[in-house]
Amino acid sequence: CISYLRNRDAADAVVQGIVSTGGTAMAVAADVSAEDDVVRLFGQVDAAFGPVSALVNNAGMLERQCRVEDMDAARLMRVFGTNVIGSMLCAREAVRRMSTRHGGSGGAIVNVSSAASRLGSPDEYVDYAASKGAIDTFTIGLAKEVAADGIRVNAVRPGVIHTEMHASGGEPGRIERVKTSVPMQRGGYPDEVARAILWLLSEEASYATGALLDVAGGR
Repeated sequence: CISYLRNRDAADAVVQGIVSTGGTAMAVAADVSAEDDVVRLFGQVDAAFGPVSALVNNAGMLERQCRVEDMDAARLMRVFGTNVIGSMLCAREAVRRMSTRHGGSGGAIVNVSSAASRLGSPDEYVDYAASKGAIDTFTIGLAKEVAADGIRVNAVRPGVIHTEMHASGGEPGRIERVKTSVPMQRGGYPDEVARAILWLLSEEASYATGALLDVAGGR
């Protein structure tokens, strides 16, 4: 199941890509920062596919670049609502279905954090970086909490990746500006992050939990 907030065309394209390779998928509109939407989302997944065995918390957002003294509470609520509360709500619903404590068969969760969680993003978006720091801590804590229940919880921490997020922050050409600070001297691509996520979800990572995997070109 692919959830989306506004960009239905992009979600439908992902669904079509899955279907074209023989898979089964559907797209569902949901605001992960809204508890009722998350409960409804997982209910639809239950009805269509049965209980989930894997979750990728990939919903994330940032606001335009600015310093902390120029941030208001509404901005902080939006950033933390999606990036932190949304991830925790989705993980809660997944754990309720995966946990052997609740009659489930186990599973795996991957949270998408960011290299910003350890770099801080000064003069750009400290709020976003702080929200991803919360995701790192959440990953470690939840991993320990549910390890005996058959659930693995890990995170990937992408660096500067070629996505539309830089434009959302007000600087579409940001990668070109910062790539010299990356030891590999380039930005990364979504498929490079996706492969790391797939590995963490797979049985090849069966003894990995609580890990924070940097996919940041050495930055």
